[in-house]
Amino acid sequence: MPKVYVGNLGSSVTSHDLMVLFSRAGEVRGALAVSDKSGLCRGFGFVEMADVEDVMVAISLLNNTELNGTRIRIEPEPHRENGKREAAKRRTVRSRAS
Repeated sequence: MPKVYVGNLGSSVTSHDLMVLFSRAGEVRGALAVSDKSGLCRGFGFVEMADVEDVMVAISLLNNTELNGTRIRIEPEPHRENGKREAAKRRTVRSRAS
C-alpha cells in the first residue's frame, strides 16, 4: 500500500486527526501520528492510502495546509525494498573487506 510521510505536525495531532484530514483526499487505510512516551506527537507521522492516485491527490490537496495550528509537509514515503537491498549490499561489502 502506498504511504506518505507527514512532517511538521503539532504536538497535539493524533492519528485520528490525520485519518480525518486525509480522508478528504481519498481512501485512508491507516494513519499514525508518532508520539513520545507522554502521548504527545513527535512532529511526524505516516498515512497509508488505498492507491497511488489517492497519494497524489493527498499531496496536491493537503501539502502545506494547516492542521491544528501548523503547516504540514507531505512527502511520498520511499519504497522500503530499496533500503533493504542497499543495507544488504553494505553488509556484503563490509564482510568482503574483512
